Amino acid sequence: MNHHDVADLLAELRRTAPLVQCITNSVVTGFTANTLLALGAAPAMVDNLEEATVFAGVADALLINVGTISPAAAETMVATAQAAGQAGTPWVLDPVAVGGLPLRDRVAAELVPLRPCVVRGNASEVMSLAGADGGGRGVDSTAGTDAALESAHALRSRTGGAVAVSGPVDHIVGDTVRTVSNGTPMMTKVTGVGCALGAITAAFAACAPPADAAFAATAVWTIAAELAVERSSGPGSFAVELLDALHGIGPDQLARLRS
Repeated sequence: MNHHDVADLLAELRRTAPLVQCITNSVVTGFTANTLLALGAAPAMVDNLEEATVFAGVADALLINVGTISPAAAETMVATAQAAGQAGTPWVLDPVAVGGLPLRDRVAAELVPLRPCVVRGNASEVMSLAGADGGGRGVDSTAGTDAALESAHALRSRTGGAVAVSGPVDHIVGDTVRTVSNGTPMMTKVTGVGCALGAITAAFAACAPPADAAFAATAVWTIAAELAVERSSGPGSFAVELLDALHGIGPDQLARLRS
């Protein structure tokens, strides 16, 4: 894919305004919803067991993020992923902080066989999810993206979709391995930036095959971050500028893509 392809997918997303159901962590709910709105999608934070499984058949795409998990949330996540599969709704798994924490490790292991169209995480999360020693420290990765490629291929063979490994250089593993070299270290200074990328990926998954969706989402978000950091003075203003940059991004800005 090149920046013209990404621009075409973004235009299609904005034309269709996909409804994205988010079962995500409590730290990032508001930021994630605002990110989807700025992108041109429609967020739906339907995350209770009674309604979430029904809504998965209505939504255009689903995000499951295990960031702040409880036994009740775990039950909802697994049941909703099953419902999405039965309805043919594409869904994205964000295995936040998987690796060494028993509840989220168990739930993530249950979710992978339910075939998310995209798994999106940092190198340590992807390696741990695949059964390797990711060595993560909570949400922070202690492994490089290159080290996670073997694990990403292994995960993809189980899900049939794509795996996106976030880092200084992002790797999207599908039939081939594609990279995105955009972004800024400021993205690590605001809570929810990585989690929001999972939601953006889900939005694109409503409009494109898994690997294309993951690539386009990563490109759009990291280029928006580059634009935002040029206009901001620190993490607080960066978070605001990031939403504005995402809202305004178009073909001219996407020409900054470095892949």
